Amino acid sequence: MPEATYFFPEGFLWGTATAAHQVEGDNTNNNWYAWENESGHIYQNQKSGLACDWWGGRWREDLENAARDGQNAHRFSIEWSRVQPAPDKWDDGALDFYRQMLKGMRELGLTPVVTLHHFSDPLWIYEMGGWENDRTPEFFEKFVRKIVAAFKDEVKLWVTLNEPNGLVVNAYIDGSFPPGKRDFKAAFIALKNLVRGHALAYHAIHDIQPNAMVGYALYYRGFFPKRDWFPPDYWVTKTLKRNVNDVFANAIRSGQVNFTFFKTFVKEAIGTQDYIGLQYYSSDLVSFNLLKPGEFFSKREYPKDAALSKMGFIADVPEGMAQGLRWAHQFKLPIYITENGVEDPDGSMRPTYLLRHLREVWRAANFNWQVKGYFHWSQVDNFEWERGWSQRFGLWGIDPESQVRTRRRSADLYAAICKENGISSKTVRRLAPEAFDILFPA
Repeated sequence: MPEATYFFPEGFLWGTATAAHQVEGDNTNNNWYAWENESGHIYQNQKSGLACDWWGGRWREDLENAARDGQNAHRFSIEWSRVQPAPDKWDDGALDFYRQMLKGMRELGLTPVVTLHHFSDPLWIYEMGGWENDRTPEFFEKFVRKIVAAFKDEVKLWVTLNEPNGLVVNAYIDGSFPPGKRDFKAAFIALKNLVRGHALAYHAIHDIQPNAMVGYALYYRGFFPKRDWFPPDYWVTKTLKRNVNDVFANAIRSGQVNFTFFKTFVKEAIGTQDYIGLQYYSSDLVSFNLLKPGEFFSKREYPKDAALSKMGFIADVPEGMAQGLRWAHQFKLPIYITENGVEDPDGSMRPTYLLRHLREVWRAANFNWQVKGYFHWSQVDNFEWERGWSQRFGLWGIDPESQVRTRRRSADLYAAICKENGISSKTVRRLAPEAFDILFPA
């Protein structure tokens, strides 16, 4: 049998990622709480409730498990509505809570990566129109300044916005996120303001902390034409790439915000990134379809030979990770995989999915591309937005009623990878034998 190890660069960050509303619990002053309490928005009308009870202190247990398993970093978000519950009010108690979390991470040997906006807005921002309101970027900048001034000694790596492109699609085109609109003009206005919000946050962070590393986490979707011989499939694939993957990144590079038929220029956004945060889950085969104007005249489907997750939400297509890394490399900046994972309640799919995707990350790192870290989604099962508790992404399972954690087989596999800073044939043979011939062919 072949014996080998895929080694990653020295100093590589290995971690997991979480988001405040999904793990903290009892977040009752933001747009997602309001959305959950309107019937029909969430799978089976489920509620986040206690979530993973991080606000009650269970963050320490989960991050102790992460550190014990060899992780050396953790990405999490700070909930804006807790720190600034009203336009003219700041909550020092919330700041103290996050300060204790950051100190706890440092004590555990975890480098903190802090996301400043992960989908949730304070209720007062939501009631003012959210990201359709041209004042929201300035409000966001004030919040960012408050956070960075408080935690600049603890944090060097900042994520301004989580998946701004995904937020625009989900909140303003397919309507699955609050405010639930299906309006391309509203989507463009929100996109423009998210670009401005990121730019103002970037400049504010560097004003307070010149040596910080600042970027955003972009949702990257793999798109491949279904029929190589049919030019319209290539055209619609290119259109999807431009309007989903490229639109926010191009605005940050050039200041030009071009979305469908709408255009504007945001000068202060030019060059406001110190790294690329890449989030990849799955890919689609794309074909042209005149009957789907709301989807850019595209029909999307998973490759027939791809393994599907429990609910059919994710297909195992590592070629999309390779495509995403090539896309990220064009910026000639450090690259962090800020999210990657699969919903898999029984743990049967995650080991192979994890290994196949990490092999693409390894390849990129060994091309001497600046791949600096990988954050798996997620450490524990959590409240998955409009999908509620129906999808289980955790290395550890959780019962939201009892709060009991259950270690999955994939936690053992990821721990071995983190500790080895690589993927060895010995580890794969022992912990994921079903993937051995894929990773180490004879």
